[in-house]
This record gives sequence, C-alpha cells and structure tokens, in this order.
Amino acid sequence: MWVSLKLAVVTTVALIVLAAPTAYLLAYTRFPGKTFVEALVNLPLALPPTVLGFYLLMVMGPKRPIGQGWEWLTGDALLFTFAGIAAAAVIYSIPFAVQPMKAAFQKIDRRLIESAYVLGLSPFKAFIRVILPNSLSGITASAILVFLHSLGAFGVLLMVGGSIPGETRVASIAIYEAVESMNYRDAGIMSLSFIPVCYLFLLLINRLNRD
Repeated sequence: MWVSLKLAVVTTVALIVLAAPTAYLLAYTRFPGKTFVEALVNLPLALPPTVLGFYLLMVMGPKRPIGQGWEWLTGDALLFTFAGIAAAAVIYSIPFAVQPMKAAFQKIDRRLIESAYVLGLSPFKAFIRVILPNSLSGITASAILVFLHSLGAFGVLLMVGGSIPGETRVASIAIYEAVESMNYRDAGIMSLSFIPVCYLFLLLINRLNRD
C-alpha cells in the first residue's frame, strides 16, 4: 500500500504540472494536426493496459535510447524500478488529467480572458492569473481522477516493473499474487482498504461537479 500511495502522489503531481499546458493548448489554440495530438493524448484510454505496458517495456529497455539515456543520467536502469513504474503511470493516466482540465478551461467566460489581454497580460500571465484560478474545481477533479487511476493500476505496472517488494509491488499486484497463492485473507484485507479511500474521493468529485 505504501508503494501504491507513493506512486499515486508522484503521478498526480507530475501530471498536474504536465497536463495544465497541454489542456490549455487543446482548449484555446488551433494548430495543424490538433486532432491527431488529441487522439494521441487519449490513446491510453483505448489501448489494453498490457499492450501499452508491452510497448513501454520495449522503449524503456536498457538497449533503447530512453533506457540508455536514463541509465546515463542516473546510473540505474529504468525498467523494474520505482522510476520506471512512475513513468508508466504518468503515460497511462494522461487522459484522466488532460480531459477534466480541458473541460474546466473551456467553461471559463472568454470575456474574462479577452479582458486580461486588453489590460496588457501576456498569454502566460493570463493563464496563471485568470485561467488557473477560475478552474480550480476542474484541476482538483483531475488530480483526484489521476490519483485513483494510479492507485488501482495493474497491467501496465506489472509489465514495466514486475513485482519487487518495496520497489514496484503495488497493492493491485500484491492482491493478484495473494489470490494466485489462495491467500484470500490478505487479498480481502488489501481489497477492503481500497473501498473507503476510493469512495471518499468519488464523493469529493461529485461535490466539485455540483459546485
């Protein structure tokens, strides 16, 4: 559970930072190939997790540029490490971060943004001072969805990280292994621990949507 919680927090923080500018570009700008970029962002929703995990396994390998670059920077391999499953979780959860933010950005009255430009704010300052403060509910919903999605990830993480105790064995993998070994007691306790956490976060999302 500790590895799962740590992974969910790291993934959520990383995606809030990465998804905000992506959602802004998709919500407010027009550029050639925008449809293809948006489809690429949403691709993890359509792909089976094991398929996505397989391709991540391939590109993160020690003989691939990404794997070699990471090893050169850190001295450690990327596969079967916490950093590897964190990178996989970020890619796997991108749509759950971008889509709620994009929807929140599009709900903002365009007159507020135009007024900011008239007052001399640059697009970046308007984004920081106008768009983000008026999209806090959408950003919060995005963070919650990413957190829950990362907390329950299984197939992608198993492909990229395996099941190393204290490093890559998240709760979902531990539950699967407990069931395989017919240890239903431990599987039941771990499964039960997910229910109140997920339920409380879903209640919060519903509250935010009502507001």
